[in-house]
Amino acid sequence: MTKFPTLCALGAALLMVGCVPQQKYEASQQRNAELEAQYKQLNETMGSEIAANELHISRMQDAIKVSLNNELLFPSGGWEMSAGAKTSIAKVAAILAPHQKNKINVNGYTDSTPIGPELMKQGITTNLILSQKRADNVMQFMISQGVKPNLVSAQGFGEANSVASNDTSEGRAQNRRVELTIASPGN
Repeated sequence: MTKFPTLCALGAALLMVGCVPQQKYEASQQRNAELEAQYKQLNETMGSEIAANELHISRMQDAIKVSLNNELLFPSGGWEMSAGAKTSIAKVAAILAPHQKNKINVNGYTDSTPIGPELMKQGITTNLILSQKRADNVMQFMISQGVKPNLVSAQGFGEANSVASNDTSEGRAQNRRVELTIASPGN
């Protein structure tokens, strides 16, 4: 008879281990609500850029991804942002910066086209370096627009993680992109 209460206590303890504490659950729900509100605001504010196929916004489980078309951002073979890119990035920063709690990862990508002699003269010897310079440029501009420096980072991936074939000009254009991933701290 003494085994039954022990087994019940053990079973109750095991059930409790599998449960998420209410406070943790509520914090998770709050982070999700904040991301959802930012997602909706980004879609509303960036409507013309979305319609022009200059950027795409997607909602992931614990993050938002904003993918910016490279032709909006940079001249061919360059890493300095165009005026149109600055306008679009400033709109994104204006939504994210005021009450920023979420991390922003700026990821740069290129197509597989080899680096030309003009870029080589400027010290850009690989697509990885070019993608890093582009990501850094976007990150620095976002910081100038009020994004918290401690909550933003930049990473270049070069020609890795292609989203289309590099065998066509359309595919290469899709692969030349910058993605902003907005995620709650801890994700």
